[in-house]
Amino acid sequence: MEEDKQTAEHIPVLAKTLVEQINLPQEAVMVDATIGHGGHSFLFAKQLSSKGIIFGMDVDEDSLSKAKQTLKDVNCRVVLVHSNFSQISEQLGEHGIEKVDFILADLGLCSAQITNENLGLSFQTNMPLDMRIDKRLQHNAADIVNRTDEKSLADLIFKYGEDRASRRIARFIVSYRKENKITTTGQLAGIICKALGNRKNRSRIHPATRTFQALRIAVNQELENLEKLLASAPKLLNKDGLIAIISFHSLEDRIVKYDFRQNKADGIYDILTKKPLISSKEEIDENQRARSAKLRIAMKR
Repeated sequence: MEEDKQTAEHIPVLAKTLVEQINLPQEAVMVDATIGHGGHSFLFAKQLSSKGIIFGMDVDEDSLSKAKQTLKDVNCRVVLVHSNFSQISEQLGEHGIEKVDFILADLGLCSAQITNENLGLSFQTNMPLDMRIDKRLQHNAADIVNRTDEKSLADLIFKYGEDRASRRIARFIVSYRKENKITTTGQLAGIICKALGNRKNRSRIHPATRTFQALRIAVNQELENLEKLLASAPKLLNKDGLIAIISFHSLEDRIVKYDFRQNKADGIYDILTKKPLISSKEEIDENQRARSAKLRIAMKR
């Protein structure tokens, strides 16, 4: 069982679909903006010669170490950078790279991150309430739930978690923290379950899922950083260069869809995926994380 779990951590989502859709020149420069364990990059490295470059970025240092191992024997040049993809232009500039042929971003978390107690992302196990993927960030999830006023907390849970019970959840959190500081994921999950009461059984997902998503997005400034990546891409891509984004919830997907459509209207992109590409039943059976993945691809004119 442990071996299966370990294997699952390294399954890159929509990998077969990506490779079918994207054929890189042998001397291409690819940016893997969320390199993770290097699974996607390893597949594309097979298309590249020794003159090709994979420029990998990640905010998680553990992921970068694993990517280094995954890519240690590939033929192309590999550059790994500990940075958020919102800094893509600056990081490429520092390494003397002006233009690229392919930008890929997989916006999901890997199993190793969800189970990592240092990150504090899961309510399945009681861990410190942190949620910073990048430990250089100043504020964590505990700071938000213990310091934010009730209205702002409710707005945050509704905006980023799309939870209609956000006001009730915020009220219960504020009431609880008057007596006890909230420091663990277990504490927070328990408060949310209490807030939702009988309603928690009406949904297939755990009642804490949406609030945890909202806090993670807020802590890591995920949507703002995605917008910065998308804004940088047109200037960095060569003609006929490709951008591919894999999103896992509607907030991300809407941002990507709008950006691609706007760039198409402005004569900058051609959209190659009229509708987002999704995982096959076989892939979902093999990797449950793939069930909500959506892939959109655009080409620079």
